[in-house]
Amino acid sequence: MKSLVNCGLVVLCFLVCGSCKKEAPVREQQVKSSMELTAADILGNPKYQAISYGGYRQNTRDIQPTFEELKADLRILEAMGVKVLRTYNVQLYHASNLLLAIRALKNEDPDFEMYVMLGAWIDCKNAWTDKEPNHQLESSANAGEIAQAVVLANAYPDIVKVLAVGNEAMIKWATSYYVQPKVILKWVLHLQKLKAEGKLPASLWITSSDDFASWGGGEEQYHTPALTKLIEAVDFISMHTYPYHNSHYNPEFWQVPESEENLTDLEKVDAAMGRAVEFAKNQYRAVSGYIEGLGFDKPVHIGETGWASVSDGFYGPEGSRATDQYKQALYHKLIREWTNAEGISCFYFEAFNEPWKDAANKTGSENHFGLFTVEGHAKYALWDMVDQGVFKGLSRNGNPIKKTFGGVKDSVLSNVLPPPPQNEKTEAN
Repeated sequence: MKSLVNCGLVVLCFLVCGSCKKEAPVREQQVKSSMELTAADILGNPKYQAISYGGYRQNTRDIQPTFEELKADLRILEAMGVKVLRTYNVQLYHASNLLLAIRALKNEDPDFEMYVMLGAWIDCKNAWTDKEPNHQLESSANAGEIAQAVVLANAYPDIVKVLAVGNEAMIKWATSYYVQPKVILKWVLHLQKLKAEGKLPASLWITSSDDFASWGGGEEQYHTPALTKLIEAVDFISMHTYPYHNSHYNPEFWQVPESEENLTDLEKVDAAMGRAVEFAKNQYRAVSGYIEGLGFDKPVHIGETGWASVSDGFYGPEGSRATDQYKQALYHKLIREWTNAEGISCFYFEAFNEPWKDAANKTGSENHFGLFTVEGHAKYALWDMVDQGVFKGLSRNGNPIKKTFGGVKDSVLSNVLPPPPQNEKTEAN
């Protein structure tokens, strides 16, 4: 579903039309302008909450969100205190239109502030085709993805503060498309060279966004010379951690130990969620420790982590029982508290449900990581914000922002199942 349409002309036309905008007044609390503000200022700063964003509302990315729909989403996210978005696939219209929407909102309101970590999608040869993926060679489409990322970064230097080469592109369980670290290294070095030559903003940070194991925090098979060179080349590490998925694949932390058998079901859930966050912390520490052990001093931030609210498979009632809005809310709360306290940016996954991710299965977990439903209902994680009036006057798809479950907490809790007892075998649908 990749589009090879180059949006550079659209971007440039918009910039010309926008050249007559009024100058923004200086705000006392704003030390630096959006042009002067850099990734070094933003990442790790709890004043700049981050989130992963995709605005797709249908079960296919062929139906793009409209310009007004993107603006509506941005207003919702800004109201939440989000100021940094992560998105990828720059050759699709979504990324370029998102940047246009941010620029438009900035022109309409000088106080509107939003920045972007822009991801260039990277594939191996034959990825997403009927041919066998060749993980030793890269797709010819990668060059176009990188080129378009450069166009957008140069067109929007006040908004795009980070370029990420690849999304989970090195992890070997991504069997449809993963590449060798040398491919990511090649493009990171290319972008760093453009910076050095003045062909990209000098303050733009370059990274790759990948699983914790790909950054050396797991199996030794990933500890390669190419990875070491990549760590040296990037400006920071963007790692992913998903205790949610590990509740099925590596469930030791998730199952209820004998010492907790006498707790109430909700107490068992609370204890398990505490262990889930500790699991994420340990993966973060593993990556940081590996990088430090190599002698590098690189910031490490979380490019993705999240918790789904619906699943009919590995993580549902017949699987690990990890999935509901109560657990999602608790994970979101705990992970934000930890990352804010530690000066770690967390691009929480994700803002809104995206039904295209498992289009053939409406109740597949990949469709339900959002803090909002597609219709714009705020899940339990955001109920307090609804009560505080944060979303007053805002809407999605014409719907005012209201609570899921009609705002009845007992209805949320009625769906909550405790994790399985220790050593109990579960089956997934």
